Amino acid sequence: MNTGDTAWVLVSAALVLLMTPGLAFFYGGMTRAKGVLNMMMMSFGAMAVVGVIWILFGYSAAFGTDVGGGLLGNPFQKFGLQGVLGTGAGAPLLGSIPEIAFVGFQTVFAIIAVALITGAIADRAKFGAWLLFAAIWVSVVYLPVAHWVFSFTKDASGKPTGGWIGQGLGVIDFAGGTAVHINAGAAALALALILGKRKGFGKDPSHRPHNLPFVMLGAGLLWFGWFGFNAGSALGANAVAGYVWINTLAAPCAAILGWLLVERLRDGHATSLGAASGAVAGLVAITPACSALRPVWSMVLGLLAGAVCALAVGLKYRLGIDDSLDVVGVHLVGGIVGTLFIGLAANPTSPAAGRGIFYGGGLELLGRQSIGAFAVFGYSFVLAFAIGWIINKTMGFRISKDHEAAGIDVSLHAESAYDFGGRSSGSFHPLAERLPAAAATRTDARTEAKVNA
Repeated sequence: MNTGDTAWVLVSAALVLLMTPGLAFFYGGMTRAKGVLNMMMMSFGAMAVVGVIWILFGYSAAFGTDVGGGLLGNPFQKFGLQGVLGTGAGAPLLGSIPEIAFVGFQTVFAIIAVALITGAIADRAKFGAWLLFAAIWVSVVYLPVAHWVFSFTKDASGKPTGGWIGQGLGVIDFAGGTAVHINAGAAALALALILGKRKGFGKDPSHRPHNLPFVMLGAGLLWFGWFGFNAGSALGANAVAGYVWINTLAAPCAAILGWLLVERLRDGHATSLGAASGAVAGLVAITPACSALRPVWSMVLGLLAGAVCALAVGLKYRLGIDDSLDVVGVHLVGGIVGTLFIGLAANPTSPAAGRGIFYGGGLELLGRQSIGAFAVFGYSFVLAFAIGWIINKTMGFRISKDHEAAGIDVSLHAESAYDFGGRSSGSFHPLAERLPAAAATRTDARTEAKVNA
């Protein structure tokens, strides 16, 4: 066991865990004042549900012994983390680190993948329905896909027995452009279609972000945690981690400029929301490619991702798809751009050792990257749509129109984020008088006006 490598992986796991509260701020600031708590609660709910599932059978299903064709690990092999909990000299290792440290690192990947989906269903999803969806989706979608992409186990003879995308197909995805971002983005698209549009989508000015400092704080926390997400995936304190770290800096810097350039040319001004969104778009795009590109090409990718994602976000109004907080436009599109760009600019001297078209590699790598990206997209979209449709037809997924008008925070959680003149923000007696929906709507309108002012 290498103590330096172990320390880096544990610190990286903590950094990635911080990304989910950071996402809560990022998404929460983008919602209306009367929906910010629900938005943040959905991220914290993902932490709770996924953490329990991962310890019980999730880790085993993703990284246990393959049960056939690189499709899934044995969910019972390490049930409850049996066999990985030793702490003495005989503690099981994964490379140079204890396997239990790797368990923790991969847990937080699963958590953030689920939490990302919530941005597509802001202001209108039942909290209980969301928790049920999260539990089912992570079990039947994320765990198999994580096995496809991240499992690199071999048998006693050295023959690969892990996932069909990473090992069998040879797709380059260093930190989860497919397993996390395309996967979550496809599910977000499915749920946005099932739940439909918010009341006043594209017309109601109150749907604008209510707290842009929250958005920028969240983006900063995401970027900070992303160094653990990407560089931590080296699973060691080594030169590969340093290489990846620099690319994780370069791409989002350029992506901010790409997004702001589109805003300036299209809308006449550059915005703080655009800067925060551009940074996240660049981080998404570089995630699969951070070990495959030279830093200059990472900046090219970032510039491209920032511009493309900015344009993609605007399409939701033309298509009539209420992807509330741009999960599809940023994570799905950005993940695809980053995954495919590897086929163009992968450098054979990089840690990933791929050879893209620009370095004489032909179409082979680009073809493999395309198969991996769109296989994950199709699998996640179809199953997420099926899961969401069943939940919607049984227990119902969307809140009532009255509750949506009154505000999802008060309606579902009996809380409000802001206290203006006697309206409590706590959970002990908020709206104890149980305002009727119309009165609650008028009160929320006054509250929102004060917040926006």
